[in-house]
Amino acid sequence: MPFDIEPFSDTDTDALIALSLRAWGPVFPEMEKAVPAYVYENFYPNGWDVRQTADIKAMLSDDETEVWVAKENGKLLGYVGLRKHAEDRMGEIYILAVDPDHQRRGLGSALMEYGCSQLRKAELNMVMVETGGDPGHAPSRATYESFGFERWPVARYFKQL
Repeated sequence: MPFDIEPFSDTDTDALIALSLRAWGPVFPEMEKAVPAYVYENFYPNGWDVRQTADIKAMLSDDETEVWVAKENGKLLGYVGLRKHAEDRMGEIYILAVDPDHQRRGLGSALMEYGCSQLRKAELNMVMVETGGDPGHAPSRATYESFGFERWPVARYFKQL
C-alpha cells in the first residue's frame, strides 16, 4: 500500500475526526458492556462520539502532541499522535487510528514505526502506549504486543459516590 506520512495540517481536521469515529465505533459498545454503568455514563454522558470528538479537537490544538497523518493520493488513511516526556526519557504513542477500510494491511504498524523513529530522533530511550483492558480494545492490545510492547500491570479503580 503506497502512502505518505506527513505532519498534520488544520485542513485534515474534519477527515481525521471522521476517521477516528469510524475506527472506534466498534470499540465503545464492547467497552460499555465491560465496565460499570456509572463509570461509562460519567465518562460519556452525551455519548462516546461527542466526548471523542471534543478530546481529539483538544489534542489537535494542544502544544504537547505531535500528529502525523498517512495519506494516499491526498486521502487520509490513518494517523499517530506522539508525546515526549523528557523527564522520563520516554516517548508516548498517545493516539493511533487507521481507517477501517485500510486496517489489517500494515498501516498501523507503519505509523507506529514512524512514530518510534521520531521519538528515537528526539533521543528518548523508550516508548509507551496505553489502551483499554476491555474486550473492545483487544485488537489494539494484540497490535501493540505484536509490535513488541510489553504490558505493564496497572490497576485503576472506581467507586460510585
